[in-house]
Amino acid sequence: MTAHPASGEGAGLPDVIAEGLGVLFCGINPGLMAAATGHHFAGRGNRFWRVMHLAGFTARELTPEMDRGFLQHGCGLTTVVERATARADQLSSADFLEAAAAFEHKVGRYAPRFVAFLGKASFSALSGRRDIRWGRQSAGIGTSGVWVLPNPSGRNRAFSLGRLVGAYHELQKEAFGQSITPSPG
Repeated sequence: MTAHPASGEGAGLPDVIAEGLGVLFCGINPGLMAAATGHHFAGRGNRFWRVMHLAGFTARELTPEMDRGFLQHGCGLTTVVERATARADQLSSADFLEAAAAFEHKVGRYAPRFVAFLGKASFSALSGRRDIRWGRQSAGIGTSGVWVLPNPSGRNRAFSLGRLVGAYHELQKEAFGQSITPSPG
């Protein structure tokens, strides 16, 4: 299992993806820090790695620099739109339309058990639906089931750490059928 560039050579934020994953976590697009460092969820306020640990996906908290190691936990990382921005609201619907076919091809190629969209915006743009609810969706992408989870960005103040962990833990139980007890530190 290896990390693959998102779109050919020179991609600023390579996918962390392999065949047979339990969950492919899908961010909206790279933040500026993630694109600059080449590591997913590298922004100072992003709670992704903490949530992954506390929700039971990893036995210890990984750092952005350890993102390639996420594959060892049966999980991968990608984004719908490859263009980095300071905020996701800087993307247009045209950005999502341009990215849709390549994204769906990627999901079909790697066929994870579940694709977990982090926030409603990407799944809404791809599906054309506005009535997106949190949790497992009735429609999938190819053979992959779809979940929509709250975005762990520090800018998302509507969800406390506890609420994020609870939502992500539901996916963890369904994808892997067991809970990992997080170790301290």
